[in-house]
Amino acid sequence: MAVTVDAVAEPHSKSDEIAEAYPATAMERVNRKDQYRGGITWRVMIAAFIAANAGLIYGYSIGVTGGATTFPSWQARFFPILLQDVAADDSPYCKYDNQLLALFTSSLFLAGSIAAMGGGYFTDKFGRRVVMICGGALVLLGLILQCSAMSLGQLTAGRVIMGLGVGINIQAANMFLAEIAPYQWRGAINNMFQTFTTLGIFTGQVVTWQLLQYDIGGTTDGADWNWRLAFGICGAPGLIICIGSIFSFDSPAGLVKRGHLEEAQRVLRSIRGTDDIEAEYLDTLAARDVSNKCSNPWKTIGTLPYLPQLVIAVFMPLGQTLPGIDSVMFYSPQIFQTLGKNAETALLWAVILSGSQWVCTLIAVATVDKLGRRPLMIQGGVQMVVALVALGAMIATAGTGSDALAAAVLALMIIYAIGFAWSWGPLGWLVPTEIQPLETRSVGMAITTSTSLAITFLNGQAFPSMYCTMEYGVFLWFAAWMALATVFTIFFIPEVKNVPLEEIEELFFQHKLWGKLLAKVAAAKRMTKVDNNMELGRNSDASMQGFEQPKLVKK
Repeated sequence: MAVTVDAVAEPHSKSDEIAEAYPATAMERVNRKDQYRGGITWRVMIAAFIAANAGLIYGYSIGVTGGATTFPSWQARFFPILLQDVAADDSPYCKYDNQLLALFTSSLFLAGSIAAMGGGYFTDKFGRRVVMICGGALVLLGLILQCSAMSLGQLTAGRVIMGLGVGINIQAANMFLAEIAPYQWRGAINNMFQTFTTLGIFTGQVVTWQLLQYDIGGTTDGADWNWRLAFGICGAPGLIICIGSIFSFDSPAGLVKRGHLEEAQRVLRSIRGTDDIEAEYLDTLAARDVSNKCSNPWKTIGTLPYLPQLVIAVFMPLGQTLPGIDSVMFYSPQIFQTLGKNAETALLWAVILSGSQWVCTLIAVATVDKLGRRPLMIQGGVQMVVALVALGAMIATAGTGSDALAAAVLALMIIYAIGFAWSWGPLGWLVPTEIQPLETRSVGMAITTSTSLAITFLNGQAFPSMYCTMEYGVFLWFAAWMALATVFTIFFIPEVKNVPLEEIEELFFQHKLWGKLLAKVAAAKRMTKVDNNMELGRNSDASMQGFEQPKLVKK
């Protein structure tokens, strides 16, 4: 069955020059979303649960490490300097200003950032499912090394190997979730990743809070099993994503891109719960045919037609991480200790903070496909800026050691965290996945994931020193970045609610700012559209052989 698009080439004085410089990208496609059939099935939900465990691993590694590093037994074995009392003339903000400690905690993110860049190649070459299997295996190997560590070198090596698995899992899982979801529910399905991330942070902090009471104290004598158990629990989601992906399936888009057309049809029928998949399958084929014209996706994403996707792929993770949420959640027990709370109370307050964030992430799941992406990001951004400015001002005027101040700081941190939870937390992963066409989706998500983890590494490495030297000013620094990210959202991010993945690219040509920049590309596309459609029709006829069989009946 050929795909046809009514088109009339319009003359343009510079069209030949533009077409030569920038070959046609995604063709203007027939708007077929009303012809998409099927909905959410149990196979989609099970596969989404398996993939979302990538978020659980990522979140748990943040929550458990921040808590376990406060265990006296862990400190005695790896960082005995932390057991020394803070001198009377030393600032309480500087107790955890130890670059070696910061390097250990943030090494996971550096390794993940490097791995994610390679993930762009591997997800295209071998598929999303295979990458998640390998990522889960790396997580398990890293955990074995960490749980059995007797030296800082082995502990750090295990964390680095685990970080490699985390990086490629984040990149592959977010693509997989977006590609298997019905377009009407893509936001909710994809937001399962961030929901599981915040659940992981909450679970990790609950575990460390409960296991702290069994700590053997500031000595390496005896069984320091509690922090080893705390790290080892992360093996459960590691096993789920590794073994579960073996029995799962790859996304239809990933299968089509690699030429497995019959399997893609079978999977699409299964996850949509209907035989009437023609419209969605044809759109995926059209995206594949365009993708095949791009021999080097890394080079392609750097050309003018893909400038909006490249800018958003870089800026979204900057807006998600530079406002410091990972640092605040990671070091929240230490922050509360600098305000005069003991280790047990500090961990309890960290549990309250992460629990609030997890609950409010569910709001994004419930509302993102109704309210849209932009309203949540703008409202959440404003809320975070206000909370961060108030937090910095309060610490600046009140100092430390006051119970009332500590309670107020907790309240403002909750306001800050829940604003992130229903906005930039989940949407920082969803929007970059959605806006990439098939030909640049893998490399686009590789750039987004790598940038996010790289900035998280830098934040984790710098936060103890920044907290020591800037004190309250660090929160004002975070607020400035959040304000910039909110302004960027207002002017540069289109609303993609209820738009199929393969039709989102056209929104940039209709966007007030991006549309002007891409006007030359649009002119070139009009000149080459007829030839492209003729070739697409021939390719589709070949690809659809065996497709219109008796079992394929429109209902």
